[in-house]
Amino acid sequence: MKKVELLAPAGSFESFRGAVHAGADAVYIGGSKFGARAYAGNFTGEEVCLAIRYAHLYGRKLYLTVNTLVKEAEMEEIPSYIKPFYEEGLDGVIVQDVGVLSLLREYFPQMKLHGSTQMNVTGPWGAQFLLEQGVSRVVPARELSLRELCAIKETGIEVEAFIHGAMCYCYSGQCLFSSMLGGRSGNRGRCAQPCRLPYQTADGIKTPPHPLSLKDMCTLPFLPELIRAGIDSFKIEGRMKRPEYAAGVTAVYRRYIDRYYENPDGEFTVLREDRERLQSLYIRSEIQTGYYYRHNGAEMITPGQPGYGKCDETYLQEIRADYLEHMPKIAADGEALLQKGKPAVLHLRAGQATLCEPGVQAAAGKPGADDTGCGVTVRGQEVQSAQKQPLTEEAVRKQLVRTGNTPFIWQNLTIRMDENAFLPVRALNDLRREAFAALENAILQPYRRTCAMPAADADMAAGTQAGGNASFPYLAVQTEDDAQLAAVLDCEEIDRLYIGGDFVTADMGEEWQARLVSWKAARPDRSLFLVMPRILRLRDAAYLTITKQVLFSEDTIWDGVLVRNAESLYWLRQAGYTGAIQADAGLYAWNRRARAFWTKTGASATAPLECSKAELHKMGLAGMEVIVYGRSPLMVTANCIRRTGGRCPAQRRKDGKHGSAPAGDELLWLQDRYRTRFPVRTVCAHCYNEIYNSVPLSLHEYGNSLMRECPAGIRLCFTTEDGDGIRQVLNCYRHFIKNPGKAVSAEFPGTKGLYKRGAE
Repeated sequence: MKKVELLAPAGSFESFRGAVHAGADAVYIGGSKFGARAYAGNFTGEEVCLAIRYAHLYGRKLYLTVNTLVKEAEMEEIPSYIKPFYEEGLDGVIVQDVGVLSLLREYFPQMKLHGSTQMNVTGPWGAQFLLEQGVSRVVPARELSLRELCAIKETGIEVEAFIHGAMCYCYSGQCLFSSMLGGRSGNRGRCAQPCRLPYQTADGIKTPPHPLSLKDMCTLPFLPELIRAGIDSFKIEGRMKRPEYAAGVTAVYRRYIDRYYENPDGEFTVLREDRERLQSLYIRSEIQTGYYYRHNGAEMITPGQPGYGKCDETYLQEIRADYLEHMPKIAADGEALLQKGKPAVLHLRAGQATLCEPGVQAAAGKPGADDTGCGVTVRGQEVQSAQKQPLTEEAVRKQLVRTGNTPFIWQNLTIRMDENAFLPVRALNDLRREAFAALENAILQPYRRTCAMPAADADMAAGTQAGGNASFPYLAVQTEDDAQLAAVLDCEEIDRLYIGGDFVTADMGEEWQARLVSWKAARPDRSLFLVMPRILRLRDAAYLTITKQVLFSEDTIWDGVLVRNAESLYWLRQAGYTGAIQADAGLYAWNRRARAFWTKTGASATAPLECSKAELHKMGLAGMEVIVYGRSPLMVTANCIRRTGGRCPAQRRKDGKHGSAPAGDELLWLQDRYRTRFPVRTVCAHCYNEIYNSVPLSLHEYGNSLMRECPAGIRLCFTTEDGDGIRQVLNCYRHFIKNPGKAVSAEFPGTKGLYKRGAE
């Protein structure tokens, strides 16, 4: 049985060493750039290389997070940033940005690439998509059930799943809350955690004071089920936390994982003291078991203030003593040969057995080494005949056993020497130092690589004008329901309509079909796009069956599809769809390489919502669609505010309750401590929430600058607007299209979003 990897976090070198000493099979860290925990201690370049060597000496692995979205101006830094780590033997890179993925695959072909949880993989279609792009391992969305993880595992990709630590309320990678409200982007590792603040609903639904704050996860009680499911790596969250957390949590999970493998069929019982140990290490109020066996629920929400409680100081001292203050030693066997007239010889071999400090798990050699370990032979000065005082075996042993600050300790040392032999003490010390240095190098050498950088970067050098629009861009409009759709059909300037797939598959009858056919017939250049869900999971099989029928029927009226995730994109490809595909803003394209990546997959990119005017110009908007109006989606969540308040329609029907339960896909309003109101759409058809910004983005003042960038199209997204509001916005953007150089005044409230300042 292949053993599951225990993967620990480290935000500092002390945390890293503690995790290794406590028994982690692998550690993930962030360097000085491009990590999704910008406020962790993180590692200098020299420390990353040192950590790689340290991990490999003890038979462990080291993964580096490069899991932020990367701006165009930063892309050129990545090859030189990664090169020394790659050459040192870095075991893998965790990535979010598909442009970075493309670059690393080209520049560092032997590097293992892991898809971050921020890639928002929610099923086998997304996993298969990444597998075809050269990704060897995926960290699926934390919201998935164990059944869904098993389905992903069947694709052949490695699965790394979180088993302990803090939980985001939003699907990772889909949260713009922090950036839109304060300019600190979670996609850049600078999340200000607005989800931990108090909110209340403005609709009479009673929720806890912090309805967006999830309890921390602890899966210790059902580790056997996770192991038997075939998960490849168990991931502990917590690069922002203290070294005692990394070591202490790792030690507990190490013990129980090993206990399971010792007796897989035996009873698996978690001791109360171990539960208490975990509970005392940086836990927010209470713990829960995550989404493995539930879809959502009020019991997952922190009941009180979501800050960390105090830790047990006695336990912290124990952790420091066992894992942070001592370095475990790799056991070495050796033989010294001192023969007169010949160079002194020291044979060294690092075996599998080790002598370690109390409480520290043994480790030795390179991963996968056989019982013979790794050996070296070093020759020193010529052994002479003693003129006065010959060497004794005791004197030789005294000098050779001094391993000092090396990672080695003698297990067996055999000394064979001629009588009346002599060698200076300094020569013996030099022989010992050179031998242990050679042994360390021999262990590390198999990991090291050479790196020949490509002569040219085709994707980064590719012209951004490909697919550009020399004339005016098309005007696209996106609607959420039939009332909004009715309000936009009379606007002659609209070239493209985005219509929600749930309306199409569930509510659209013959009358609407006829109206849309008539709308298209009025202008042959018009197009209709079906909008796929923001989240696609196994539960959506029936929806996909109907969608396929709609798209592939002989008399279909649909010209294209708007996709919001890799699941939908790959599903369409597998189904043989040949129509146009528009990737939404949540399929991020922050740089030219990312744009080229989506183009190669057959999708047109949408400009990201977090980039500034200058950053978009640097990347180039030619050929892209730009959202110029609409409430930005701040969160997409599996947990449901209605469910938390006991008002979930599906749950009430299941419990036999009726009456005042609201219908699905209706809006409710979330209010913060400043009385700012955020609309929330409960998408019951796919069981997720969309939390939108309190005011819509509106770039009506920037027509001239946007048109100079030659975007393929501009889009208006309607969410909460009624008919009058929609007509007002359409009237404004008529002028935007016809007179881009002329400032447009608008009476409706709006925000420039991050268009002027961008996100950190």
